[in-house]
Amino acid sequence: MAANTRVAVVTGSSSGIGLATALELARNGFFTYATARNPAKSGVIMEAAKKENLPIAVVQLDVTDDNSVKRAVDQILNEKGRIDVLVNNAGYGLAGAFEDSSLDEIEAQYKTNVFGLMRTTQAVLPAMRKQRSGTIVNISSAAGKVGYPAASVYVSTKHAVEGLSESMAYELEPFGIKVRVVEPGVIKTNFGEGMIFAKKAQDPNSPYSPMMQKMGTNWQAMLENGSPSELVAKVVLQAVLSKDPSLRYVAGKDVEGWLQARKGMSEGEFFGMIKQNLLGS
Repeated sequence: MAANTRVAVVTGSSSGIGLATALELARNGFFTYATARNPAKSGVIMEAAKKENLPIAVVQLDVTDDNSVKRAVDQILNEKGRIDVLVNNAGYGLAGAFEDSSLDEIEAQYKTNVFGLMRTTQAVLPAMRKQRSGTIVNISSAAGKVGYPAASVYVSTKHAVEGLSESMAYELEPFGIKVRVVEPGVIKTNFGEGMIFAKKAQDPNSPYSPMMQKMGTNWQAMLENGSPSELVAKVVLQAVLSKDPSLRYVAGKDVEGWLQARKGMSEGEFFGMIKQNLLGS
């Protein structure tokens, strides 16, 4: 490996934002480890890497498994000797009102979206501290800044990522390690296909069923107008390369609009706007 080659690790790279981000980093000079819980689903990225002659390697990494994370990080460090960028992208959405979400479903959501991110970050930090350099990019969401109905548990995981990231930025800055948060809006990915519906939320007799139906209809319309994964990937690259000390980077005109609206509205006005836009009431 050339002395100036930078090494990036992207979790959840088999599709969507993770796939686009791994390709974007590789196209911009990073030797990129595209990690996935199931590498067998990484055919698309390997085909693209072969076609474009990109520096990409696929490694098995399940963010919910200590041994899997350790094996992957050890392999990368043995092969390349360093990790310059970690993009924590692996995650999924749990759909359903809070009351309809079981504690087991909530724990599973946190196990991936929060503890998985924590586990992977802790695994790479010793190497970054030794290097006295590195960038951690945590993929949050508009949901990390704005709450909305029918996904309260998912929204809470993204709020957790926001708070963790902001605090980590203070802790890691003395070691030359940067923390960045990327907040995508609605993105055209297969995220919806990977979404898990809480069991009780699927019951038509649930008191929240009318709300779920309205959200489903409106969410589908929003997805059709969503931004491409490539937009988020370019924002991630910007966050990695930028000399600006910004912590947060927004990805998508929709989330830009929501955050701007929130600044100019009272809490009551903003609550009403979200209700109108998502529930039609």
